[in-house]
Amino acid sequence: MEAESSFIEVSKTGTFSLRAALLDRTPRRGGVEIRPFTAEFEPAIRHHMVAKTETFSGSLDDLRAFCAVVDLGTVTAAAASLRETKGSVSRRLTRLETALGATLMARHPRAVSPTAEGLAFYVKARDSLGLLDTAAEAARDARTVPAGHLRITTAVDFGIEVMPEIIASFRAAYPQITIDLLHSDARLDLAANRIDLALRFGRAEETGYHAALILKTRIGFYAAPAYLARRPAPKRLVELAGHDLILSQERSGSAGIVLGNGQGRTQQISLAPAIRVSDFATALRLTLAGAGIGQIPSTVAARSIEAGALVRVLAPWAREGGALRALSLAGRELPARVRVFREHVQAEMAKRFAIEPDESSAA
Repeated sequence: MEAESSFIEVSKTGTFSLRAALLDRTPRRGGVEIRPFTAEFEPAIRHHMVAKTETFSGSLDDLRAFCAVVDLGTVTAAAASLRETKGSVSRRLTRLETALGATLMARHPRAVSPTAEGLAFYVKARDSLGLLDTAAEAARDARTVPAGHLRITTAVDFGIEVMPEIIASFRAAYPQITIDLLHSDARLDLAANRIDLALRFGRAEETGYHAALILKTRIGFYAAPAYLARRPAPKRLVELAGHDLILSQERSGSAGIVLGNGQGRTQQISLAPAIRVSDFATALRLTLAGAGIGQIPSTVAARSIEAGALVRVLAPWAREGGALRALSLAGRELPARVRVFREHVQAEMAKRFAIEPDESSAA
């Protein structure tokens, strides 16, 4: 009997210590500091694993519901993303709080927000769920062909002009993988938005992500045949001053831009736009409509060039565009469905554009 009493005390201590580790605090019971798990607890934990599991009654689904509420800000939004009812998600939150003995969420009339303890728990729970998901997918990937759901985000212009053909050919090769494609010029947080892969232009400055180089693009001058029928194509850079120019807002103005010919020569010129736009997708549409000569990335102009709807002018002069990189969360092995998609994007882009030697980095 003495041994049994001793075991019960150890088991309870272990349970309370688990809560302390998750909530990043050190509770006391009867004036005695609760200690973390050590090897001396292992036999008791192994022998009474069922009892211990029942003590921590929060399931993985409860953890996912909690993380979804924190990510999305409301129970309603979390329920929609999880395809559950609001009542089900609310019960999961209550059950998790009861299991941990702590209030994780502050309830407000129209929203909920994490408490200090809830926020600390969220950071660790989110990372733990990510590791569990990765481990589970690795186990499945070892036995099956890539399958599952994939969430991708790209810039609007690149997503509209380039991604449709890439996704179509990918789905033909991997019909078991379904895709959400999110067009956004905002740099969405991958973890908060449950995004598997982001295709972004620019320098690898974002922390917490692994960045794999896809290509480096150049931004040249293009015009529609209808425009060139009215206004002969310029032969020299200086002749651009006599044309209607369509430029992105960030690159217009008197400061000038640096152009290169791909053979080491550079020249800085100032361009006065007839039309300024905020994105390359709009610049492309205006150029196709014959509104002027547009300065557009080769990736965005490629399909129109192939169709004969655009003509390159003043080649090979162009300015350097940002490098396209595939970003994923750092510190995690890529699931097969994400890995094969990234490889497919690299292969498809290599067919159309000159690719710089591959490199990757943890940004």
